[in-house]
Amino acid sequence: QVQLVETGGKLVQAGGSLTLACAGSGLTISNYYMGWFRQAPGKEREFVAAIGRSATSAIVEDSVKGRFSISRDNPKNTVTLQMNSRKPEDTAAYFCAATYTSRSLSDTSEYVTWGQGTQVTVSS
Repeated sequence: QVQLVETGGKLVQAGGSLTLACAGSGLTISNYYMGWFRQAPGKEREFVAAIGRSATSAIVEDSVKGRFSISRDNPKNTVTLQMNSRKPEDTAAYFCAATYTSRSLSDTSEYVTWGQGTQVTVSS
């Protein structure tokens, strides 16, 4: 079964750091561009960050630039989202996803495989 599994979400206070991980199962992530998205209640899913297949390039959405970073460990088949200086507005379900193309990494429709999500709640 091909799947992505996110872990690391929890209830945290504003400030500080939190690391989310995404592990591939039945899927070799080195074959994919990988992205992180988030979805707050009542809102559409939005792009957070994406990384190239060899980790030589990455993009981060402007609202989290300077606070979040994305990385990957292909031998371990994992992708990580490092969240620093957490804010209450970062509260959302966070999803990782895989795509074959770098055509539009911020577009949810480009991604072919999604994880089930992990909840991050940031209290003020």
